Amino acid sequence: MIDRQNLQAFHPFTRLRSLLEGLEPGPAPLGAPTALALSIGEPKGQPPAFVAEEIAANAADWSRYPPSRGSEAYLAACSAWLERRFEISPGRIDPQRHILALPGTREGLFFATMATVPQTPAVPQTPASAEAPPPVVLIPNPFYHVYAGAAVAAGAEPVFLPTNSETGFLPDYQSVPEEILERTALCILCSPSNPQGAAANRRQLADLLTLARKHDFVVAFDECYAEIYTRTPPAGALDVVDQLGGSLDNLLVFHSLSKRSNAAGLRCGFAVGDEKLITALNAIMLVGGAGVPLPVMAAGTRLWGDDTHVEAIRRFYQSNFEIAQQVLGNRFGFSIPDGGFFLWLDVGDGEAAAKKLWQEAGIRVLPGAYMSMADSEGYNPGAKYIRIALVFDAEVTKAALGRIAEIL
Repeated sequence: MIDRQNLQAFHPFTRLRSLLEGLEPGPAPLGAPTALALSIGEPKGQPPAFVAEEIAANAADWSRYPPSRGSEAYLAACSAWLERRFEISPGRIDPQRHILALPGTREGLFFATMATVPQTPAVPQTPASAEAPPPVVLIPNPFYHVYAGAAVAAGAEPVFLPTNSETGFLPDYQSVPEEILERTALCILCSPSNPQGAAANRRQLADLLTLARKHDFVVAFDECYAEIYTRTPPAGALDVVDQLGGSLDNLLVFHSLSKRSNAAGLRCGFAVGDEKLITALNAIMLVGGAGVPLPVMAAGTRLWGDDTHVEAIRRFYQSNFEIAQQVLGNRFGFSIPDGGFFLWLDVGDGEAAAKKLWQEAGIRVLPGAYMSMADSEGYNPGAKYIRIALVFDAEVTKAALGRIAEIL
């Protein structure tokens, strides 16, 4: 379904450029720049000023290769934040054994797929079968494009689990057939989810981890939106570790400063989990990854240690959702999500709506079909949606949403 030699053609923003190519943008909403991009989840606010100060203060370290696992101070800051943020027993996480510094969750998830998908088929070949099936990676559908791209690059079969209003916009793992679970090497769950913003509860997280241990596959929990929530802090995988006996087996969790701290360009995050998996991820990162530069880790150390700036960032997005509620009301299936900063609007035909908004208002949104895969019967769970990133200030957000409501 996805060509490994042409992954870029599968990229949602490549497809969006092709959709809008040759179409003239209409006049942008009042107060908005020309060609307003609400299609990409790129924060428009700035990280704290101390980020630049830390990078400048540690400029001498640009000439040094960073330690592969991360600096001692950085790993300690990540561990301390995990203990503050999640319900995990003190000392359960050993920074030197259970945490690995990463240049963002995207890179970490890609390499984690390489590290966890075996080269041999999941089911041994028998004389009755000409070819054994490949290992499986379970992926929510819609999904962040890296999940599927990494699965294909690793030689796995991506199996897409539909997430829609009937499933609470989260995958139903209990419905996965046993023969698929037996072939599964990796399962990826994003919570709060991109694009719908749905957060898994503790029971769902515990049930998934229990299922993974029963069938011996790894779960990669992508929690890059864990700090961008609208009401209450969403549960994380580490919240259920003690409940399940304290083991980190079959578990990898990914966190990033991109959204939490408005630091997408810093490329700084980490993975935490099973020591064997962290060691395997580090080994493959040593081959194909660049690590996190020491000046960047110095800035990251301060960011993970500071929660005050995160509260201000969270209030910014909460305010934008309140504006969306005022402007959209109950149209397009709108509701305030558990987390993230996206609107996932039911407009009937996402591609048609994206073209119309571009041509009439110079607004770029992402068709939901570009974040989804159609099933064997042609059903694409994202086809009727558009994704809108609420990353601009209140004035631009209100003007843009007003035009969107008017046009659609």
